[in-house]
Amino acid sequence: MTKVSVSSLGALIGTTLLKNKAIAAIPPGKGKKSGPLVISTWNHGLDANKEAMHIIMEGGRAVDACEAGVRIPEADPNNLSVGLGGLPDREGKVTLDACIMDEFGNCGSVCFLEHIVHPISVARLVMDETPHIMLAGSGALEFALDNGFKKQDLLTKKSKKAWEEWKVESKYQPMPNRENHDTIGLIAIDKKGNLSGACTTSGMAWKIRGRVGDSPIIGAGLFIDNEVGGATATGTGELVIRTVGTFLVVELMRNGLSPQDACEEAVRRIAKSNIPDIETHQVGYIAVNKAGETGAFCLQPGFNYAVHKDGKNELFDSDSYFI
Repeated sequence: MTKVSVSSLGALIGTTLLKNKAIAAIPPGKGKKSGPLVISTWNHGLDANKEAMHIIMEGGRAVDACEAGVRIPEADPNNLSVGLGGLPDREGKVTLDACIMDEFGNCGSVCFLEHIVHPISVARLVMDETPHIMLAGSGALEFALDNGFKKQDLLTKKSKKAWEEWKVESKYQPMPNRENHDTIGLIAIDKKGNLSGACTTSGMAWKIRGRVGDSPIIGAGLFIDNEVGGATATGTGELVIRTVGTFLVVELMRNGLSPQDACEEAVRRIAKSNIPDIETHQVGYIAVNKAGETGAFCLQPGFNYAVHKDGKNELFDSDSYFI
């Protein structure tokens, strides 16, 4: 079966002007390749990183590591923003979004998916076994069930209680839930130096039914270019989508920026856009380039990320645009 490949929409030409100086474009693939590395969003990334690195050290591909890693928080009922136990929409329904992308540019995605604990594995199946990239809603569920996934009620007692408490006022103010962290995005480099990534979420709590954020959208919630690097996002998906955030980060790296500088510029573009009450929103990016250099940046203080490299699995606090 023919696989779907997503190539870059085209590199920026010549030089990139940033911070009042020209930065010469670096041809993709130049420089040393990294050894095994895993980077992911939020403190639930520590356990995800551990599982992903185990796959890599056993000789697995980066894409296998990414899928296995994010399945850990997806199955955790105490994680209120990913998979089982995720906070529901304002009608009390848990809906999930996820995408995955490998070293060849192949990708798969599901959105508005209900009743399936591991949307990332459904997205992987879309990538591997169909000519499509994204399946949505009842079609995604039917596809999952036809391929052996089990239907399950994802609304736990804990998340149902939180929803019932919210219903008392039913105040609809969609914001990223920093306390429950929101989304896991994970990028891995395997022993061969190949990159892949995965992103999965239950989306914004109390959202309008049918709302889909950035997490299942290639180029918004996740983007991988095996010649250059990868990036993934967390936070208010609407802000990431309108700036095609992770594609932007990767293209900035293609043109010579470090992962850190690329994340900072992507956040800066959001911060300077005409968004009402921008100070109340959160967006965070993590990125890694082919050489294994990492970066992270966010709008608001409070975003952290996990890096597993050289035998150490550590949590770091990201710098932010607003202090």
